[in-house]
Amino acid sequence: MQTPLSSTKRRPSISIVGLMACAALSSFSMAATASRAATSLSRGTRSMRSILASVSPVTSASPETKGPTPYPQDDKNWPGKGPIRGKDFAWVPGERAVFWAHRTEEKRAIVFAGDSLTGGWKSLAQDFPDLKVANRGVGGDVSRALLFRFNEDVLSFNPKAVVIEIGNNDLTAGDRMGSTLSNIAEMIDLVAKRDPQLSVIVCTIPPSAKPDAPIDPAVRNALNERIRKLPQNKSNVYLCDVAAAVSNADGSFNPEYYCSDKLHLAPAGYKK
Repeated sequence: MQTPLSSTKRRPSISIVGLMACAALSSFSMAATASRAATSLSRGTRSMRSILASVSPVTSASPETKGPTPYPQDDKNWPGKGPIRGKDFAWVPGERAVFWAHRTEEKRAIVFAGDSLTGGWKSLAQDFPDLKVANRGVGGDVSRALLFRFNEDVLSFNPKAVVIEIGNNDLTAGDRMGSTLSNIAEMIDLVAKRDPQLSVIVCTIPPSAKPDAPIDPAVRNALNERIRKLPQNKSNVYLCDVAAAVSNADGSFNPEYYCSDKLHLAPAGYKK
């Protein structure tokens, strides 16, 4: 994804592809964007490779068990706030079992955690051939579900960095954004407790136009504005403005970057 221009009042956003694919260059276009967009900010944009070079290994890991912990059947046992989805989705145990099976070889990877927008990035490893990446996207996940599995599916891998993309399913389930933001902030706090230097990239929620999964654009835009503020005053947190990258200039849905369902990103969207 190319880096969208940020306002002068906002910390510059980070493009995941720009960070990783261009990280080997000593300078790249994002640096110019950052210098223009960060006039009121003390810290500029860094490449993913420079981020990883300064990351300290996370030394503790979750105890080994026989397999991933299933989503709780009792709602009171779910962490966080907001809508609950996924505990009855038939595909979830199988997807998480695959994660578990690869837990050893994917230690110290850059972990991409999220819903089907992340899970559907099938070319992730091919897009970053010089980096070790792990896809931990689960279709249908809400932020509360990702929060539940965050320690086991993300932090237990001793990641070199974490990318968080979540929230679309919260909005289709009727959440009014406050719970989603709280759950994402709690994930960031979990990372900081494991290693304050571990880099986190948070993603905005791209627009969609699927008729049977409607989202109020005003609510999504308001949530995205709050997500854009999450990196403020946090030296290890960065922004990837996915919404701006795959939208029209006015922020509206651009079918060029989406599958026919008008919800999931097409290859062109991931390349963006």
